[in-house]
Amino acid sequence: MTTAAIIVAAGRGTRAGGDLPKQWQLLAGQPVVARTLAAFRAAPGVHRTLLVIHPDDRARAEALPDVAEGAVELVEGGASRDASVRNALEALAGRGVKHVLIHDGARPLVAQALIARMIEALDASPGAAPAVPVSDALWRGEGGRVVGTQDRTGLFRAQTPQAFRFEAILAAHRAHPGGAADDVEVARAAGLEVAIVEGCEDNLKVTYPGDFARAERLLTARPAP
Repeated sequence: MTTAAIIVAAGRGTRAGGDLPKQWQLLAGQPVVARTLAAFRAAPGVHRTLLVIHPDDRARAEALPDVAEGAVELVEGGASRDASVRNALEALAGRGVKHVLIHDGARPLVAQALIARMIEALDASPGAAPAVPVSDALWRGEGGRVVGTQDRTGLFRAQTPQAFRFEAILAAHRAHPGGAADDVEVARAAGLEVAIVEGCEDNLKVTYPGDFARAERLLTARPAP
């Protein structure tokens, strides 16, 4: 079965600071999104990769080696994340794709083992998403003070790549009115079952300035391929 990966990198990422959107800032000498693409290009179960970009970033994207060599296809994003994903799904329609992985371009440390787990999960479920159980105590706050606690039983921190049977998630996006936080929300709105798959603490999403240093430490600690 053909599996495609959609890397969503059309956002502006202003919380990360810097002169460029976070996905185009350097992480250990390479753009964040280049490292993300490399992870999926190396995954044996992924046969096609699409990169969703903001129109202003086309020149940067075309300079990436994987794009310049034709190994990664570019798709322009929409006004929201779910609109960007739908654009990529529509670009894949009718091309024999059976499974799709939808991943944040700003998660450059995704592991090969996690990618494999997500593809495997689709044997039993039309959708699957990686997550890490919430282990910290949770408070409710108001006016800068703790006003209560929140039971963390059954709570998870969502990650990507979120995996789906292609035709099911395409139909779900076509039916959705827009404004979803992620593709799990779109899938569930269409009545699709989404299995929770074990995520990875190292699979961080670069969001704030300090995340670049943390990601670089994790990269340095990884064993050489």
